[in-house]
Amino acid sequence: MIQADTVQIKGIREGLLVTINEGDWQIVLASFMQKISEKENFFQGARLALDVGNRILHAAELGTLRDRLADKNITLWAVLSNSPITEMTAQDLGLATRISKPKPERLIKPNETTLTGDEAIFLRKTIRSGFKVASNGHVIVFGDVNPGGEIIAGGSVIIWGKCQGVVHAGADGNEDAIVCALDLIPTQLRIANTIAITPKRKGKPQPEIAKIVSGQVIAESWNPKSR
Repeated sequence: MIQADTVQIKGIREGLLVTINEGDWQIVLASFMQKISEKENFFQGARLALDVGNRILHAAELGTLRDRLADKNITLWAVLSNSPITEMTAQDLGLATRISKPKPERLIKPNETTLTGDEAIFLRKTIRSGFKVASNGHVIVFGDVNPGGEIIAGGSVIIWGKCQGVVHAGADGNEDAIVCALDLIPTQLRIANTIAITPKRKGKPQPEIAKIVSGQVIAESWNPKSR
């Protein structure tokens, strides 16, 4: 979290929600950009929705912010505001002014459908929108992870199906963690503190494995039979 008295950040289905609190816009903006520079790997490839509250911002201010973020490979896709002027400005710039309301989070805990062990949990089900799987160890899913579904694992994540949700492997900082899926097209994928930049798909879906190489998350073909 970035200076709770000025800027707050939390994860949402579409990426990150940045809430700007009261204070001089230029000072808050400078502090925000500095923190982005300090945590470049965390923000790399992120999609931001910006909540500016009652602030009145014009095209020059929002346009400058969008361009500065783009220079750091960060996408500003939405601006939320109580000001009609700011909202209209955002719309003129092609930015969204609404985000989907999050459904109540439902945490999946080990039960009769979960096989627990010392280091992993196994789920034979589809992780649907609004559901969250959290484990200190590895997570294995025999099914799909739908958009709006979320997996957070201290270890690796293996999905024997389609991954379209949010996946965070190595959540405790384990950069050796991996993410595997038969069809890897996540809303957001993170390993340790590094966010993946998901390239546009070329060709047919194929099994892939994502891991950190030289400080970046990369995905390559995955052949489970050879591993």
